Formats: sequence, C-alpha cells, structure tokens
Amino acid sequence: MLLAAPLAQAKVTLPLMFSDGAVVQRDRPLPVWGWATPGAKIEVAFDGRSAKVTADRDGAWRVELPAHAAGGPFVLNVREGDGDTVAVRDVLVGDVWLASGQSNMEWPVEQAQDAEQEIARANDSRIRHFKVPRSWSSKPEARLTGGQWRAASPQTVGQFSAVAYYFARELRANSDVPIGIVDSTWGGSSIEAWMDASSQGVDAATTAAKLRDVRAADDRALASTRQRMARWPEGADDASWKDVDVDDRDWDAMPVPGLWETSGYTGMDGVAWYRTTFELSAEEAAAGVVLGLGMIDDSDEAWVNGQPVGGLKNRWNTPREYRIAPQALRKGINHLAVRVTDTGGGGGIHGDAGLVYVHPQGAARRALPASWKFRPATVTVAMQDDKNQIATLLFNQMIHPLQPYPLRGVIWYQGEANASAELAYRYRDQFATMIRAWRNDWTQPELPFLWAQLANFRSGGDTATHSPWAMLRESQSRALALPATAQVVTIDIGNPTDIHPLNKQEVGRRLALAARHVTYGESLVHSGPVYRTAKFGRGSVRIKFDMQGSALTTRGNQAVQGFEVAGDDHHFHPAIAVIKGNRVVVSSDAVARPRAVRYAWSDNPEQANLANREGLPASPFRTDDWQ
Repeated sequence: MLLAAPLAQAKVTLPLMFSDGAVVQRDRPLPVWGWATPGAKIEVAFDGRSAKVTADRDGAWRVELPAHAAGGPFVLNVREGDGDTVAVRDVLVGDVWLASGQSNMEWPVEQAQDAEQEIARANDSRIRHFKVPRSWSSKPEARLTGGQWRAASPQTVGQFSAVAYYFARELRANSDVPIGIVDSTWGGSSIEAWMDASSQGVDAATTAAKLRDVRAADDRALASTRQRMARWPEGADDASWKDVDVDDRDWDAMPVPGLWETSGYTGMDGVAWYRTTFELSAEEAAAGVVLGLGMIDDSDEAWVNGQPVGGLKNRWNTPREYRIAPQALRKGINHLAVRVTDTGGGGGIHGDAGLVYVHPQGAARRALPASWKFRPATVTVAMQDDKNQIATLLFNQMIHPLQPYPLRGVIWYQGEANASAELAYRYRDQFATMIRAWRNDWTQPELPFLWAQLANFRSGGDTATHSPWAMLRESQSRALALPATAQVVTIDIGNPTDIHPLNKQEVGRRLALAARHVTYGESLVHSGPVYRTAKFGRGSVRIKFDMQGSALTTRGNQAVQGFEVAGDDHHFHPAIAVIKGNRVVVSSDAVARPRAVRYAWSDNPEQANLANREGLPASPFRTDDWQ
C-alpha cells in the first residue's frame, strides 16, 4: 500500500509543447494528450470548449478539441478528477511550422548577418519559438527531453533559428496570424538520423550494432590522439611559446589550413599553438604587411616576432586579416605564432588555402607555408557526440514526440552531410521517403513541405566529371514531384569558403514566398526559372523554362553564364547562352551536335546568373542522366 501511494497521488502532466506561451494550430481539430493516474477522469477546457476522457491502464490519455480560429491569448486547463488543475497560460492560436535539418537551419540569429540590428528590432511577441534540445534515442519516445516556448524579443531572439525567424517574420508581415516555430535541428546531422526505422528497413538490432561500431571506432581514434599527445608533458607552461627563440624542434607538423581533428587529434578541445615563418625584404619589412590567417575555430591570439598583432574571440567562421606594423617586422626571417582556443567541435585554422598569406605593400600576396609547427597546450580529449549520423536516433527523440501536435507545414534545410560522391544520388529516394513518412505520421497527406536547396560552396569534392553538391541539389529537386512542396534556390547567396553563409534573411524570405504560394494559396512568383524541356538542333539547344508569369533575365543584366554542353563523347564544354523570350539558346563551337546541357552543375556555381525579373535564381539542372 505504501508503494502504491505515490501513484495514487500522481498529477496530470502534459507534453512540453503544451506549456506557457504555446502556439497551437488554427482551423484544425486540436488534440491534447498527456499522462495521469491510470483510470483517472481527465477534463480539458480551452476557450469555452471542453472534452473528457479516462486515462488508460498506463496513465495515457488524449482528447480532441474542435478547430479554433486564430487569436488569443487563451488558457488551456487540464484537470484530473476533483484534483488540481494544470493551467497552460498565454496560448496563441495561429500557424505552427516545424523547422528541421542541420546547422544552416539551426544557425542562430546572433551569429547571422546583421545580428545586432536584427536583435534590437525583434519586438513581435506573436512570433514564438520552441527549441527542441539536441537528444537521441534508440527507440521512438513519447516525451521530449526539454524545451520551452519563447516570444520574440531583443532578450530572446538571438537564440532563435535565423532562417525560421526570418521566415516567420515575413509571414507575419503579410497576415496578423501568430506564428509558432518548432526548431528541431542538429548541426552536421545526416538525413538518415531524421527518418524512422520502418522507412529505412532498419531494426533495433541493426541500430545497436551500428552504435557499437561507432563507439569502437571512436575509442580507437581517441587512443590514437592520446598516443600522439603522450610525447609532451602535461601542464606545460605555454607563456613563452610566442617567443622567437622557443625550441619547437619536437613539435608536430600540422597542415594549414585544416582542422586538427582531421589531422590526428580527434576529439581534442582546448588550447593549441601554431608556429611558422615568413621572409621579407628590408623594403617590405619597412612598409608593413597584411597577414591572412584563414578562419580560426574558435578564438585566436597572434604574435609576430614575439609582439602581439591581432586576435578574435569566438568568431570561428570569420577570416582573420591582420595589418602588421613595421615595428613588429624585420628583414629576413619573421616568426609567426598563433594561439588557438577551441571550445568544442572542430578546432584550428581552417577555410580556403587562399585565405592564408602574407601580403607586402606594393607586391603580390604570397602563400604562407602549407605545414606549420603544432603543439597542444591545455586540452581535453573526448569524442564529440556523433549520434546525429546514425539512422533513426534523432527521429526517435526529436520528431516522434512532437506527434500529433498539428502543423501548418515544415521548412527543411539539410543535405550538406549527405553531399558526397557516395551518398548524394541516394538522397533523392531518402528525401521523398522521409517527406511521405512524416506526412503519414501527422496524418496530413499533403502537409506542406518546403526546403532550401544547398547554397554554393567550395567543398573540394568537385572533379572534372562529377559534383556531389550538384547531384545532391538534383536529388532535392526530384522531391518537387510530390504535392504541396516547394524549393528555394540559394546558389547566389552562399559563401564559397564557408559552409554556413550568413545571409539567412534572404533564405527566410524565399521560404516565406514559397509558403505564401503553396500553403496560403497566394498567386505570386515564388520561384526562379525551372527547367522544363530542351530541343536539340544542329549546333544549338533551345531550353524552355517554367516562368510562373515572370520573365528571364540575369543578375546585373550581364551575359548569361553557367551553361555547359556536351556531345556524344560526354565531355562538357562552356557554352554561350542567349535569352530569347522564355527560352535560352545554348551553343558551343566545341560541340557540333549537342546531346546534353547542364546549368550551374558544380559545387560552387557562383558564376551562374540566370534569374527572373524578381531576382530569384534559376535552379541548377542537367538534361542527361549520364553516370
């Protein structure tokens, strides 16, 4: 009897989605569910409507309230029998959007473009954001591990998903309907992690085996890191490591640029030092130079010949460029030392090799050495959480518990983790399968599903015959065959040297255009030109586009760029392209009989400039299916 007493006194509980400040979906029946004492009588009331139910033998219960128009705030009351009432206050009825994917969707306002100004002007309390914590499970879970609703304000919006916030802001500008964003994201995650087990044909035993393999590989990598570090004593005083005469003969060699995790120091966080040299003439030293140190994850302090010359804190995606005064320089060999502090994830000097240089006044840039001296200082070694790569784990804990909370639609930004030569083609089936599965889970066969196509980025995976990012973009485009879908093209607003472009405002705006058309039924141009047909003739190809009532043009009214043609030999050549009405005529002197056309078919097609008069870029495409 004593053991049973706590159960008899159990209080009714609700999913965390039903908490103060919530936004619930308008114009749809509203399911409310939770847990209580088995057999308890539950009454749910909301704005004059109520429903009753009896908790089952496990204590679970669920009711469905009638559809409600947009408005609020209201109070949701849930009472167990004659006991206490749980009151969820400040509930708005509006449109609820699930924002999911990897880091470009997770990316917060405070780290995106114009952060200071955007945070200061965030004053719309009818935009609300619920962040699902990064979490995982080997089986589908009923409850989230945490999270709460927050209204947009200068105190809160910095932590909101930037893409989702700007998307919501655009929607709010066109209607007075409250917008709720459920942010369920995890940087670096693969699509497999967001899919359920049945849609991938995996079972618990397979997942368990995968986890064992991952853990074993992690253990081997960590052991290798510790072995590399054993050559140096722990707790070394690094204060003198900036000095010119420090003895660095036993230091390791480290490629620059390149994160240290990819060069034998897996799982290492903390402080490490880089040292190298560069040579100047007397005239160059007397005039001063500019040093480019690439991007540094996360913080840096730099010295030349023992004198401090620059440093940035927690700006892991910002290229370092420091102007060095003549007083710090000398004729001949100059010694450069960089102290890097990494708080988690990748660490070290990274980015494009062209960002690492010395630039004397009046002379050309010179590349700094490709290999630097390297030594850890105060560090920890622990494997980063990599559950975001394993099939089903994120779905089970970060998506499944959200069901059946009604949604107006989904916005998705993911694919970078699958943009490899081995995975990009497979993505077309996975992506469509995931969309169907989520729609089935929410019992909404045409739940609007909108996504951002991958931006331009110099991934290093391009070859003369293959582009994994272009293939991934094509796989994304194939999902447009499903109803109630839309894609926003972003190849014009990426950053070739940063996988996280900072212009999230435009991504959000374009997603909102797509939502206004697909979800809200507005008649407007919501997409750039989309390839429809190609007519091959002797020496040229006439390509027709779906224009949605707009017209073809180019960014800046420049000559059309980004097209390639190939003949029977499958070798593509840059093409001349001319706009003629709603068609583009493409030709190349190197191809007498064109058999295939490709547009923007590279990881970083920044030169591709075809657009419509609204400034929305044309989607990359190819007419061939050659492997």
